[in-house]
Amino acid sequence: MTARAPLAALTAPLALLALWQLAALSGVFPTQVLVPPADVAETLWSLARSGELERHIGEGLFRLGLGYLIGAVAGLAFGACIALSRLAEAALAPAFLAVWQVPVIAFVPVLVIFLGIDEPFKIAIVALATFFPVALATFDGIRGVPKAWFDVARVYRTRIPDLILRILVPATVPAVLTGMRVALTRSWVVLVAAELLAADSGIGQMMEMGRQMFRIDVVLAGVVVSGVIGFALDRGAKAIEHRATRWKYA
Repeated sequence: MTARAPLAALTAPLALLALWQLAALSGVFPTQVLVPPADVAETLWSLARSGELERHIGEGLFRLGLGYLIGAVAGLAFGACIALSRLAEAALAPAFLAVWQVPVIAFVPVLVIFLGIDEPFKIAIVALATFFPVALATFDGIRGVPKAWFDVARVYRTRIPDLILRILVPATVPAVLTGMRVALTRSWVVLVAAELLAADSGIGQMMEMGRQMFRIDVVLAGVVVSGVIGFALDRGAKAIEHRATRWKYA
């Protein structure tokens, strides 16, 4: 079964490519609307050879990395704060949960007004998309620690640093890492969407320029690239998560 897993994983993508090619050859849709996969591959090669694709990907990943770092740190701090303090929870949790229900992309117009469409806007939208899942995962992870563990720590007069390092961190790592993995892929999707709406570079902006010039091959090339990057980010984060929580299955 294990040896067949990689082959099985290719079944759906290959079937999708075959259906795409058949639909393009059927003549139901004009080739300008439904571009064959071979043409998209040729466009990708052309974009890569010119350096344009590398530039868009590099700038997008830089925004993702910096915004993700800011949002993750803020989410960890905020989630821990409202989880460890009943007063902070009562004061901040209702507003946090209310804003959490608003799609992140809805904040784009407000952020554009205050930050323009330059780098601060893109980094801010990624940080915002990262903040909420990480904060919620941190809150749930800490609140999931059995109360008896804190009672035992209190009996043994465990110092705060030891309480954090020996009890809170090991107990909350699985939940927090899952939240951070979800936040990473969510942030990538939000970044591409934001670049579609208001940006001067990035995969989303490349797709938008292709749409304006009616270059559907460029649009589809952007779809393929964003999907592959999102998949790679999720798989990479999942591998890190599995490696960091191997002790659970030992």
